[in-house]
Amino acid sequence: MLDQPSAGYGSHSGLCAAFLQELPIDGAAVSIFGGSAAETLMCVSDPTAARLDELQYDLGDGPRWDVFRTQLPVMIPDLSAAGARSWPAFAEAATSTVAAAFFVFPLLAGGLVIGVAELYCTSPHQFNRAEVSRATHIASRTAWTLLRGLMPDGGPESAPIPLARREIHQATGMVLAQTGSTAAEALLLLRGHAFASGRSLQDTAVDVVSRRLDFTPAAGIHNTGPQ
Repeated sequence: MLDQPSAGYGSHSGLCAAFLQELPIDGAAVSIFGGSAAETLMCVSDPTAARLDELQYDLGDGPRWDVFRTQLPVMIPDLSAAGARSWPAFAEAATSTVAAAFFVFPLLAGGLVIGVAELYCTSPHQFNRAEVSRATHIASRTAWTLLRGLMPDGGPESAPIPLARREIHQATGMVLAQTGSTAAEALLLLRGHAFASGRSLQDTAVDVVSRRLDFTPAAGIHNTGPQ
């Protein structure tokens, strides 16, 4: 079962509010995936958003799993249409809610996907190009906000890195070059990937240095060798 948000739909409710304020939607949910837990629901705007998130988790079926695997958004402008039948168990269960359109965007920071943003409308709706761009931008902004929150200053991996950890320094430089980010963001991406995969920062850095792990956004993160 999901980690349920506290009263008021979660301490990170501002993350959902950003989607609601900038897009023509009726509800939103934001979930993250990590090595320490299968999933954590960070915020939901309302019970329907919570139910849509919960259904996919409980059923193991729904667009969110495709988004997490492909790192591409999925848009269902009409949940009653044939296109929704790509996820038959979820599509059938979703009829018990007031949602009529459903959109899922990956939370991407660099090439790292840390979760999903799920948005719904109570009537059929097709996102136009500007709305897709806006949702993608908000999702990226949300991913970086959450990633920084997951790896706060003062955490066990946030202390200054000893010079002896050459692989981490080298990997940070490689991720910086691959993503065009800053050194601080590159290190944050390394830490985020370590968190999401349940591995140590040192082991993650070794994979980057040995070129088994690549953060280039165009390719997405991919592993090319044994872990």
